[in-house]
Amino acid sequence: MAKDLLFEIGLEEMPARFIRAAMEQLKERTEKWLEESVIKHGAVESYATPRRLTVLIKDVAEKQEDVHEEVKGPSRKIALDDKGEWSKAALGFARSQGASPEQFTFKDVGGTEYVYVNKSTTGVETSQILAEGLLGILHAMNFPKNMRWGNYDFKFVRPIRWIIALFGSDVVDLEIAGVKSGNVTRGHRFLGQDITIQEPSTYVEALRLQHVIADVKERQELIQNQINALAKDKDWNIAVKDDLLEEVLFLVETPTVLFGKFEESFLNIPQEVLITSMREHQRYFPVLDKQGALLPFFVTVRNGDASSLDVIARGNEKVLRARLSDAKFFYEEDQKLAIKDALSKLESIVFHEEMGTVGDKVRRIRRNAEKLSTLLKVDTGTSEAVNRTAEICKFDLVTQMVYEFPELQGVMGEDYARKAGESESVAKGVFEHYQPRFSGESAPSSEVGSIVSIADKIDTITGCFSIGIIPTGSQDPYGLRRQAAGIVQIVLDHKLDITLSDIFTIALETHEQFHGLKRSEEEISKDLMDFFGLRVRKTLSDSLRYDVVDAVMAAGYDDVVSVVDRGAALMDAVNGQEDFKTTVESWNRVSNLAAKADFLTVRSDLLSDPAEKQLYEDWRSINEKYSSTLNDDNAVDALKLLSGLKNEITSFFDAVMVMAEDEDIRKNRLALLAAIDNDLKQFADFSKLVWA
Repeated sequence: MAKDLLFEIGLEEMPARFIRAAMEQLKERTEKWLEESVIKHGAVESYATPRRLTVLIKDVAEKQEDVHEEVKGPSRKIALDDKGEWSKAALGFARSQGASPEQFTFKDVGGTEYVYVNKSTTGVETSQILAEGLLGILHAMNFPKNMRWGNYDFKFVRPIRWIIALFGSDVVDLEIAGVKSGNVTRGHRFLGQDITIQEPSTYVEALRLQHVIADVKERQELIQNQINALAKDKDWNIAVKDDLLEEVLFLVETPTVLFGKFEESFLNIPQEVLITSMREHQRYFPVLDKQGALLPFFVTVRNGDASSLDVIARGNEKVLRARLSDAKFFYEEDQKLAIKDALSKLESIVFHEEMGTVGDKVRRIRRNAEKLSTLLKVDTGTSEAVNRTAEICKFDLVTQMVYEFPELQGVMGEDYARKAGESESVAKGVFEHYQPRFSGESAPSSEVGSIVSIADKIDTITGCFSIGIIPTGSQDPYGLRRQAAGIVQIVLDHKLDITLSDIFTIALETHEQFHGLKRSEEEISKDLMDFFGLRVRKTLSDSLRYDVVDAVMAAGYDDVVSVVDRGAALMDAVNGQEDFKTTVESWNRVSNLAAKADFLTVRSDLLSDPAEKQLYEDWRSINEKYSSTLNDDNAVDALKLLSGLKNEITSFFDAVMVMAEDEDIRKNRLALLAAIDNDLKQFADFSKLVWA
C-alpha cells in the first residue's frame, strides 16, 4: 500500500530571488533520493511562499523494492592464476561486492569469459529510512547566500522555524538546528493561524483556508488576472515586466492587487526615471496610456486580503511621494552641472587600476571612434557627431541621478545632453552607445551610436585581455561576453563593412599608444579572435544546424556579415536542393585531391583532355564573378556559381586520371583542382556537412 509524503521547511522570509531555484532544487533532490533509494512513487509536486519550501510526493511505496543485479567482474584470464586459483583481482572484486568467490559464475561476452556475481538486496520499510533521507536532502541544499543562527553550525538560506514531515498520517521523527518535525504549519503571518495537517493531501487546501496560496502557478495567475481586470476596468496599460512579476510573486502569500496615484507635477521628470524609481525601489508596476506615456498612477500587490485597501493605497502613495521628490531634486540639481564640469570629474573616477580613470577611457573611446569613422568612410557631419558623442558619452556617470539609479546611465545622459543644447544625433548617441545592454535588446539604431558603442566595448574587452582578464567558465565580472556579442550584433544589424581584425587592430593601437600593452599584440589578437569566434558561433547556432555552422566557420568568420550570409545560403541549399548532396560530394572529391597540390597556377598548355579543358574554362568564366559576388555578401548567387561546376567536375573525374604518370600533367591537374578548392574554401568546408 502507498502513502503520500509531505515535507515542508518553514523559514523566516527568504529573498524573493532565491525562492524559485530553491523550490526546484528541493524537488529535484527529493526525486533523486527516492530513485537512489529504490522507492516507487507517484507525482512529485513542489510549493513555495516567502516562508516555506515544500514538496508533496504522491503514492510513496511503504517498502523499498528488492534489488537483484548481476555484476560483471574481471575476465577469466585475469581472475584465475596459472594454478587455477583465484587471483588478487578476483578476491578484491569479491570483497567490493560483499560476496565470496564461491558465488562466482562465468559468462561469455564477445568471445571472452568474465566473472559474474549475483547480488540481492532486500528492501527495508520506507519509514525506517525517511528521517535520514530527508535530513540528507536538507544538508545537501545550497543557495547563493547562507545564514547561521544561534549556536548551530548548520547553514541555510534563512533560519528554520518549523518542519512538517508526514508519511501518510504519521510524523517522521527528525530534528535539525533545534527544530523537531511535526504536523503543524503556519498560516498567513497576519491573517492566518497555525494548522494541523492530518494528511498530506489536505495540505494545499488547509493553507488556503488560512490565507496562504501555496501553489506558485496559482498565485501567479491570481496576480496576473487581477492586474488584467484592473487594466480593463480603468482602460490602462499596466507595464508588467517578467522579472518584477517574479519577484512580487515570491513576496506574497495571499496576493491582492491595488492601485494608487501620485501628483501629475512629477510627470515633468523623464518617465524612465519615474518608472525606475517605482520598479526598483517600491516594486510597483507603472501605468501607461495606449500610446505608452506614463500616467500618474501605480499598481502594487499587497500580501493580504482586500480589506482597507484605501488605507494601504494611501500609505504606498506617501512612500512613493518621498521617492519621487528625491528623484525630482536630483534631476533639477543635475541640470545645474555643465557637461564640461562633469567631464573633468571623470578624471578622478578609476575605471581600472591598470587601465586608468574613466577620463582615460573616454580618450581611448574617442580615438577608437575616430579611426572607425575613417575606416567606415562616414560623411563629415556624422564624423563630427561621432567625435562629440565619444567625448561626452560618460559624463552622466557623475550625476546624482545615475549615482542613485545606475541603470539609468545613458538615459539621463541623453536627456541632459539634449537640455544642454547638444544636437539630436549626439544626444541620441550618448544613450545608444550602451546598447545592446543585454541579450535581446536592440542594437543602436543610428550610425553615430553604433560607432561609439563599438569603440567603447572593444576598448573594455581589449584592455581586459591585455592585462590577462579573460573570461573562463562562468566568471565574467566585466561582462566581456555580453559586450563582444553586442559588437557582433551591431556589425550584423548595420551590415558594417568592417572586419573583426580591423576592430581589434584599432583598439590595440589605441591601448599601445595610451598605456602600452601588457602582452604581445599577436597573443591578444589571437585570444580576441577566438573569443569573438564563440560569439559568432552562438549567433549562427540560433538559426542554423551545427554542421552548417561548422562548415561556414571553417572558411573564416573575420567578416561577420559574410559568415552569417554564407551560413543562411548554405542552410537553404541543404534544406531546399534535392541534388545538393551529390553536388557537395563532387566538391569533396575536389578537396581531397587538392590537398596533394603544390601550387595553384594552372598551365593551359598542359591541358590535353577535353574534360579538363572544359572544367578549366568553366571555372575561369565564373572565378572573378564568384569572388566579387561573395565580397558583396551575396552568398546565394555565389553558391549558385559554384554549383554550376558540378557536371564539369563529374565529367572530369569520369574522363581523366588525375594522378597521371607524367609529373607535369599530374601537378597541373592537381593545381586545377586546388584552384577550384580555393574558391570552395572561401565559402565553407563542405566536408563538415552531415547527411542523414
